[in-house]
Amino acid sequence: MTELKRTALFETHKQLGARMVPFGGWEMPVWYTSAREEHLAVRQAAGLFDVSHMGVLDARPPARSEQAACAFLDHIGTNDVSKLAVGRSHYAYMLDDAGDVIDDIMIYRVEEQRYIVVVNASNDDKDQAWLRAQNTGDAACDLRDLRDPSAGADMRVDLALQGPKSLEILLKLLDGDPNDDPQAKIQSLPYAGITRASLAGHDVFISRTGYTGERVAYEILVHPNASVALWNKILEAGKDLGLKPCGLAARDSLRTEAGLPLYGHELGGPLNLAPYHVGFDNFVKLNKPADFIGKAAYAEKAAKNTLKGARFRMNEKGVRVSKLGDPVLDKRGRVIGTVTSCAQDSEGYLLGLAVVEGNAAQEGNTLNILALPERMPEPLKPFAPIGGRALMPDSATVLSRFLPKKQ
Repeated sequence: MTELKRTALFETHKQLGARMVPFGGWEMPVWYTSAREEHLAVRQAAGLFDVSHMGVLDARPPARSEQAACAFLDHIGTNDVSKLAVGRSHYAYMLDDAGDVIDDIMIYRVEEQRYIVVVNASNDDKDQAWLRAQNTGDAACDLRDLRDPSAGADMRVDLALQGPKSLEILLKLLDGDPNDDPQAKIQSLPYAGITRASLAGHDVFISRTGYTGERVAYEILVHPNASVALWNKILEAGKDLGLKPCGLAARDSLRTEAGLPLYGHELGGPLNLAPYHVGFDNFVKLNKPADFIGKAAYAEKAAKNTLKGARFRMNEKGVRVSKLGDPVLDKRGRVIGTVTSCAQDSEGYLLGLAVVEGNAAQEGNTLNILALPERMPEPLKPFAPIGGRALMPDSATVLSRFLPKKQ
């Protein structure tokens, strides 16, 4: 058995009473108090997540070619890197030659010729091997793993501070040259913006991004040697504002409530789902100047697709939790789709994501969700015993595809 990796915050999580679980090859906190309490903290105040298990890479041009990093990222990613301004970021996908999703990624342009790329923890090794296999020839750029000690002072890992009180917490900790007005810089940071700053004495990049559906949301790229100290400083600064440390369970329920995809569920995975299945095809720029890997195959498959992503909410509380692969039925019992994720929402109802036949994804429609047990019963007999239980679907209502913006 492969030994699980641990972030620098492992002992800190244990001291905070976290329940630790395996995830993507790492031992990570699933919750500290409860998934629901942490979920509500993010929606109502703020939550702090250890996401330092995520892969972080740095792409810069070699001396011989100033445009190599941009050209490389445009070739391996579906979004248009050539239009990405300094201090901005965007979401994209890496596709294989068949047009299928290798992973979803975030690309940050932190300097004129420097980009930071964040990949999923569970795909980090696979992604890095694939990226290095593409990074050859005259167009190759300098590609570094920023979690590797060889990156020295440039090493970076990710912490996520999410929720409406996040900005107030950050402002308490910002320092640096007053002439540069660091507070104004953070206050004016647009969504998907990124800037360099000094936070509680630590050199960081702060981006206004996240995976919770919150618009007041930040990710902080800090040197791993400083991650524990900064984590503690943030918790202390947010103590009186309702900030809570949050684990993987709340991260999953928040992104599900927000309608955001997870690799292995709404992307790739057993259903081999792509952005066009789940309403994220706007991050695939088929008309951008640069060609990208898998473009033609992706376009051909997208043109034939008949499935759409749906965000649904169960009509009653207390029903069985559905899971990836459970069938979605119409009123006559015909299978019209498949559940991909399900978790409890802010009001205590089960809320999920599914892919369904196109017309069924319309907001307000009723879906019937058959939450199958972990252990399926023996094949049904012609006569069920009196007092036994039969499998029955529960009704759900299709919501808007994404979490509505807060007023």
